[in-house]
Amino acid sequence: FSTGQIYDKVLSKERRGDYLGGTVQVIPHVTDQIKENIYAGSEGADVAIVEVGGTVGDIESLPFLEAIRQIRYDLGDENVIYIHLTLVPYINAAHELKTKPTQHSVKELRQIGIQPNILICRADRPVPAELREKIGLFCNVKPERVIDCPDLDTIYKVPLYLHAQGLDQTIVDALNIWTRNPELSEWHRIQETLDRPTGHVKIGVVGKYIDVIDSYKSINESLIHAGISNQVKVETIYFDAATLNHDNVAQHLKGLDGVIVPGGFGNRGIEGKIAAIRYLRENKVPFLGICLGMQLAAIEFARHKLGLSIADSQEFNAQSPDQIIHLMEDQKKLKDLGGTMRLGAYPCQLQVGSKAQEAYGEEAISERHRHRYEFNNAYRQRFEEAGMRFSGLSPDGSLVEVIELKDHPWFVGSQFHPELKSKPMQPHPLFRDFVGKAVEGRNA
Repeated sequence: FSTGQIYDKVLSKERRGDYLGGTVQVIPHVTDQIKENIYAGSEGADVAIVEVGGTVGDIESLPFLEAIRQIRYDLGDENVIYIHLTLVPYINAAHELKTKPTQHSVKELRQIGIQPNILICRADRPVPAELREKIGLFCNVKPERVIDCPDLDTIYKVPLYLHAQGLDQTIVDALNIWTRNPELSEWHRIQETLDRPTGHVKIGVVGKYIDVIDSYKSINESLIHAGISNQVKVETIYFDAATLNHDNVAQHLKGLDGVIVPGGFGNRGIEGKIAAIRYLRENKVPFLGICLGMQLAAIEFARHKLGLSIADSQEFNAQSPDQIIHLMEDQKKLKDLGGTMRLGAYPCQLQVGSKAQEAYGEEAISERHRHRYEFNNAYRQRFEEAGMRFSGLSPDGSLVEVIELKDHPWFVGSQFHPELKSKPMQPHPLFRDFVGKAVEGRNA
């Protein structure tokens, strides 16, 4: 949960009269709301992991740090431990790691009443034992509880690295709880696959926000998960949609084993994405369209298969006579943009025998959404007659969730965001089969 959600709840309670006209303050009202959210989210769990983002000392973090300080007071020292993730920078000029930032960070925490039980030291290289002992001495933490966490070539090797230092056992001991030895065979399998893949595929991502690659963090990780499942290394190449057009798209995308067109908003780069989708459709290159990517796949199909040359989305051209994508009915009366989209998990019914249904292995699924525009059902019959399959619909059949082409190795678009549910040990079915089809094409 975010600071905004906390303040929204506090202000709503004040307006409702829950505070009986009292002065609303950060302490206790905001901190109490933070604790209430934490307790509600951890109800029924044996152990709750609460991550507090931000930097110690920043004003934005103070209410959250005060709240977790109070939680230890409320629940008892034996039931709460503090694990502090801290930076140990390497200074090139001096050729050494510096511990002062860590010491200062812990000092700031102790000033507000939090003594870390465990320190995890992030650095671009291993932190030597003598430095960890120094950190432990000046931060009042036992040396064996000062854990080294250097940069590794992939984040999926971190669990085994931390396990080798006994972090999991240290946490169990600190909380005085019993648990079985962890089953780590899957993590070993993942590491083995990452170190020794059996193949390699190139996947393109045609996006609008590639200046900050983390904009597509979930997609990038989902591709890694799918690569692990298919035992291949996935090389992800990003393309700025604004630079693509019908004349140069083949030059840019030639040689790729598959392409993803992800979500986004606004009309910048839209024609470049449509040009990419047309190339992928006509050249039988595996394609996965997500949210806006699915909508643009429908627009491209309408323009170049149905002959509707000015087909568009209401989002980009409200005057188009062929609005293949239009505003959802329940969105038309809304004026506020914040928090009003079709958000969160919604059910979807898949068509038996479709690529999507074969990927999931079931007909009824639930996926996460974030959109306010949808496929215009007035065009559904014409699309189907031209070879488009609407393989996923809302349970009442009114909302198109998944589209795919019958005469294409893998041309699938989803209105939902499959990347938000992918895990290293449970790759999302659409990503898994998309990469699998890319592997088939490369090996053909």
